[in-house]
Amino acid sequence: MDTLGLLAHPIRLRVVHALRGGRILTTGQLCALIPDASKATVYRHVDLLAAGGILDVAGEQRVRGAVERRYRLRQDHAGIDAETARALTPQDHKRAFAAAAAALVAEFGAYLDRDGSDPVDDLVGYRQHAIWLSRDELVGLIGAMQAVIAPLLANEPTPERARYLLSPILFPAEQQEDPLS
Repeated sequence: MDTLGLLAHPIRLRVVHALRGGRILTTGQLCALIPDASKATVYRHVDLLAAGGILDVAGEQRVRGAVERRYRLRQDHAGIDAETARALTPQDHKRAFAAAAAALVAEFGAYLDRDGSDPVDDLVGYRQHAIWLSRDELVGLIGAMQAVIAPLLANEPTPERARYLLSPILFPAEQQEDPLS
């Protein structure tokens, strides 16, 4: 299965999200982070991601007669490059976006289902803004967002840090009008 095929599934995306930031987790720990999916489902998707080269086995140990594996994300394989993105069909993009949206809805639902979730106290946000941008302004916005976000991607888990999902989605909402018409 190609990288898009591996990543364009809500459960597999949630596994990838859970392992970001250099985390090393067992499948049992992943099941706890994805409580709305059955253990069999999580195990099956972890196996697919490992077989597809998205995950590496970081270690193994025997637990009650079974082998427990710890997995880490291969950052270099956990996305698609610009060349691959250009080759995608509109249907491929729809499928990838639907998987990302479904994963986001599931993650938000799992957050709300946790005891003590408090969207106001946790500074949860889900706003949309319609903004008019020239091509240069758009490139500047993307660069500014990358400059702010990229250094934070290297943060490792600590007792003071909570894991947040940040999901910027950007696309033209209307077809640009021909200024000469």
